[in-house]
Amino acid sequence: MLAGILASATMSALYVRGGAGWLLGFVMLVPWLLTLTVSRTLMGTLLCAYVMSLAYTAAAFAWFGTAIGLYTQIGAATGLSVLLLAAPLFQPQFLAFALVRHLAGRSHGAVLRALAGAAAWVATEYFVPRLLGDTLGYGLYPSRLLRQAADVGGTAGLTVMLLLANEGVAMAVSRRSDGWRAIAKPLSLAALVPLLLAGYGLVVLSALSTNTAAAGKPLRMGLIQSNLFDYEGQRQTKGAHAVVREVLDSHFAMSYDAVERQHADAVLWSETAYPTTFGHPKSEAGTELDREILSTIKAAGVPFVFGTYDSDTAGEYNAAAFVQPDTGLLGFYRKTRLFPFTEYVPAWLDGAVIRRWLPWTGNWRPGNGARVFPLRLADGREIPVLPLICLDDVDTSLAISGARLGAQAILTMSNDSWFSADPLGAELHQSLAAFRSIETRLPQFRVTTNGYSAVIDTTGSVRAGARMGERTLVIGEVTVQKPPRTLMVMWGDWVGLAASAFLLLLAATAAFPSWRFSSAETTPEPELAMDFPIQLAVLPPAARLTVGLLRVFARASLLWMCAAVLLNEALRTNTLAQIRTFAGIFLAPEAASWCVLFAFAARASIEHGNLVLTRGAQRFELALSGIAAVELWRLPVPGPGVSIRLASGQRWRYGLALAKPNALAAAIAAANGTLAQEREHSVLYAYAQARLAIRHWHLDHPLAKFALFPLALAIPAFHLHQHIAYGSAFGEYYSYGLKAYITAFSLWWAAWSIGVVLSAALLRAVIEAGTLLAVLLRPSQVTSIRCWLERVGHSALYLGLPAWLLLNVYGS
Repeated sequence: MLAGILASATMSALYVRGGAGWLLGFVMLVPWLLTLTVSRTLMGTLLCAYVMSLAYTAAAFAWFGTAIGLYTQIGAATGLSVLLLAAPLFQPQFLAFALVRHLAGRSHGAVLRALAGAAAWVATEYFVPRLLGDTLGYGLYPSRLLRQAADVGGTAGLTVMLLLANEGVAMAVSRRSDGWRAIAKPLSLAALVPLLLAGYGLVVLSALSTNTAAAGKPLRMGLIQSNLFDYEGQRQTKGAHAVVREVLDSHFAMSYDAVERQHADAVLWSETAYPTTFGHPKSEAGTELDREILSTIKAAGVPFVFGTYDSDTAGEYNAAAFVQPDTGLLGFYRKTRLFPFTEYVPAWLDGAVIRRWLPWTGNWRPGNGARVFPLRLADGREIPVLPLICLDDVDTSLAISGARLGAQAILTMSNDSWFSADPLGAELHQSLAAFRSIETRLPQFRVTTNGYSAVIDTTGSVRAGARMGERTLVIGEVTVQKPPRTLMVMWGDWVGLAASAFLLLLAATAAFPSWRFSSAETTPEPELAMDFPIQLAVLPPAARLTVGLLRVFARASLLWMCAAVLLNEALRTNTLAQIRTFAGIFLAPEAASWCVLFAFAARASIEHGNLVLTRGAQRFELALSGIAAVELWRLPVPGPGVSIRLASGQRWRYGLALAKPNALAAAIAAANGTLAQEREHSVLYAYAQARLAIRHWHLDHPLAKFALFPLALAIPAFHLHQHIAYGSAFGEYYSYGLKAYITAFSLWWAAWSIGVVLSAALLRAVIEAGTLLAVLLRPSQVTSIRCWLERVGHSALYLGLPAWLLLNVYGS
């Protein structure tokens, strides 16, 4: 156990230090996972997780313990000891991961065990308050390609991918004695993780470069890294006024250089660069300093944003002041996420005793969330920006809220001077901040007191920056425009919630055994009864190919439109454009395919030892004795169907497309006693059988699914729209008449119908991909897994969409 933990801890230490160490992220937990797998008891598993949390904390966060000790003046060694004692609280995901993985392994296979463990990891990180907001996904920052996937699932999504890759490698290592075939499958799945991330990164970087090339004038800012810190220590030797004077003089001089020589559009100072209240002076000297700052900014002729204090009757705030050269103070942003004990003490713990024991504790009040301010430039442009202060930039929700409020850039101010003894903490902090730009696709200007200051573009790359411990002016420019709306911005930090839902569903399968996956021996056979005559299509090869191409194009177009609606706001907000696009790329080819199927439609029956196909006056009989086999179509294109192999060994040139091909095959086999039904073990055959084994709900009927269900969603949404836009449920009718009212409602209904179709298409793609994966990994349980995926899909569609609508109605 100790050897495995030591190996994982060593690789973790290299992983968090960046550079080429990011490659270790896909294997660094493998020794520990092998140790967990060997452990048979719950107590042994928890002990292994506890020791791993200690080792990981020591390997990856020793700098944090040192910083605690130096800041609190208890010594670096004592600070590290305190951190290690609190390691299970500092890194609780190790215990949750090991516990859930162990319990899942008792009743499920290796795949579900891995998924359950990964879900427990990110769910714990989502719900349990954590000081630094760290997760494994941040370690992929050095890879420009792989980190781009953070705009889909955030760093939590990257963490899930890393955990699954580690599980795949661990599974392969544990099976190494069974030969190369046994290890090929888990190794292939593990290798698929970086390949998928890299492929997505290539696509996104290409799209972003195209958008940047078409953008307009960039925003150029000057970042003042003064390398002045430890204000409290300097106050004791120089006096408060002398310290403030030195800070302001340094910032004034560097700001002059930024504006006059470097032609910056705006200037950004670091957190608490002006170490007293601005706009609420505490003395006559403070009033004079405020006037001096305002006059300097007026003379510069560009807006300034700087860290300072704000105050009201509730107390003081760590704040950022926005000051315009012509109108003066525009407003304050108040830091939302305060660092415990150094900036505030939780109310339930605060008191005279704790203040006496910890005299360095702060008294700041937290702000009330993200705010967006206009940055009015001298050339007339007005750019909405999102300010963040220090620990705010580890909170994904703040950046997402700012993007939803219309921000086009992030301005981050920080004071990382307490990492001076070990710059690794400051490096990691900058990496965390860069991911906020990736998730939201907002460029970022980040300034600190003594490093690392940087200008970060929408891919997370540093365009200009400063080293630790130097006094310097950082000048950089980035393109500022309305960003593409990422999945993270639309759905929020969704991975942790999705993981929690998965764990609840897994727990439900434990509570209700009938929900569990069953083997092929215990899975009931699908209903094979068939009442003749039946409707089908008799397709020659050319017709099948034509219909297949039309349907593949139509269904693939739905997935393309899903991505287009998510990424293209113009399409997402224009119902008429959606209708035209939907009709052109889906309805038209789908209707064409139905026309071809109708042209070859026929009725089938079994009469007097013959398979009889009729269409109008035409009649064709095929003797059952001349049929050697009835073969299911491996690929259900253009839909489910069968091919007939004749006794001569040749395949009949016509294919039969119908809803229940397995029932037809069984009926022919029953009528022809000498005919054995086809039994194969190929992947495609198992996939086809799993698809046909599912019984459809009444809600799956197209009329109910794509007309009535969207109608039920459109009515309350349209009702809310009428109240917001016109003041009453029939406001548009009263204002513009019945025709306008009905037209507007029809557009809403059409928009919801398109939305349901796209959602169903996306869920269908996930279900089909999951079924194929089950065929590869758990062929004996594929039908049961398919049923489970169908239940999840129905829940997501028929419960998820109404829930999303209710949340939006409640928010409005």
